[in-house]
Amino acid sequence: MAQVLEFKLPDLGEGLTEAEIVRWLVEVGDVVAIDQPVVEVETAKAMVEVPCPYGGVVTARYGEEGAELPVGAPLLTVAVGATQPSASVGSSAAPAASRSASRRGGAAADGPAAEAGAGSDSGSGNVLVGYGTGAPAARRRRIRPERTAAAAPNSVPAAPVPGAGRASASVVVGEMDGVPGPVAVVSPLVRRLARQHEIDLRQLTGTGPDGLILRADVDAAIRMAGAAVETESRAAAAPAAPAAPVAPGRATVGAGEPAAERIPLRGVRGAVADKLSRSRTEIPDATCWVDADATELMAVRAAMNAATGPSAGPKVSVLALLARICTAALARFPELNSTVDTEAREIVRLPGVHLGFAAQTERGLVVPVVRDAHTRNAESIGAEIVRLTELARTGKLSPAQLTGGTFTLNNYGVFGVDGSTPIINHPEAAMLGVGRIMPKPWVHRGELAVRQVVQLSLTFDHRVCDGGTAGGFLRYVADCVEQPAVLLRSL
Repeated sequence: MAQVLEFKLPDLGEGLTEAEIVRWLVEVGDVVAIDQPVVEVETAKAMVEVPCPYGGVVTARYGEEGAELPVGAPLLTVAVGATQPSASVGSSAAPAASRSASRRGGAAADGPAAEAGAGSDSGSGNVLVGYGTGAPAARRRRIRPERTAAAAPNSVPAAPVPGAGRASASVVVGEMDGVPGPVAVVSPLVRRLARQHEIDLRQLTGTGPDGLILRADVDAAIRMAGAAVETESRAAAAPAAPAAPVAPGRATVGAGEPAAERIPLRGVRGAVADKLSRSRTEIPDATCWVDADATELMAVRAAMNAATGPSAGPKVSVLALLARICTAALARFPELNSTVDTEAREIVRLPGVHLGFAAQTERGLVVPVVRDAHTRNAESIGAEIVRLTELARTGKLSPAQLTGGTFTLNNYGVFGVDGSTPIINHPEAAMLGVGRIMPKPWVHRGELAVRQVVQLSLTFDHRVCDGGTAGGFLRYVADCVEQPAVLLRSL
């Protein structure tokens, strides 16, 4: 007889306490293998797929797409030992409306669930993303967007029924706004944007294929709502004229003035806010900066990238060269590759350099980490930066790739600015900021010339070193930028 086991949302690491369900990868009644990804969740750090440590038939799912669950909350239940849906799993007599609700991934019904016992051979025991037992990966079932799901009446969903047909991933039932009826929308981000601005998706006509609602449709509705607020504001001066409807989610204050918009500090934005606030609260930081002539560095880069043929490696970026200069500088000034243990009142100097670099994405600012950067050359560092940047843009960075940094390189020059006083990435001890490289008048060999000039700034934790060490580090970096041969002498 199959044993029903409950799989809970695991601890995804680095103190994360909750995650938002982005997309279910399995349906009730699906047969899953050990360590098969069953749900895609978004944490404050990354978008990750969560594998299930049990193999069997999915009997229930907990939580709708877009819902936030705390670590330790039930995700789904699995009938271990079952290889296909059977009458013993779920209730075959459930109403059709309840079946539809269960297929949508709505609230799962109460039912028997048990924790996996220690030493059980029914599961892998590995619930963290990226871990596995070597079991063959099961093929993920594809959800066909062209198939639609029926809307459920106003009733509480009953127990999930395995084997009942499959709902479309592109349909979100109107219960999320308290009004029955299907809405054609795929992206959880589009639904979240609509919820934040209290836009009724049922009033929108999608411009995508088969009436699919796109983000552009929601943005247009938000602009129309804002225009309605302005119309009401003008109409307030004429009491006899009928007032324009108030935009959803924007209450009026006083004489037709719209209320300030409130945006929750959640997800990546909330994590960034917490970390930067902690940094400024705990770390007594100071900043020093210097202008450097990067003309020779740019010439060296051009020469490196000019090589052709089978022996030519990948193109080297300016960021990769600066990262390599940083690792050489940290070898000379290890005080800046450290952290402070406030409880023990000790400075902890770290043996290796795990170099973080700031990357701006649609989800916000993230800092991927190049592991063991001190053992890599410029080409290797550059290739890893390219790989991690692509993962960041697609939201596929794992928590492990966003944590554990010992020093951060921040290239804000890509935004067209010259200088900045960056906030240290807690619990690190320093961050090097790089401005844009642009032609400027410069005294070169006793004569005024136009040179490629960059401003470098170093923000450091004044507890780990004094200004002399910080200045020495920054001066060494600037010397390597101005005369790349200085770096060769240190290798």
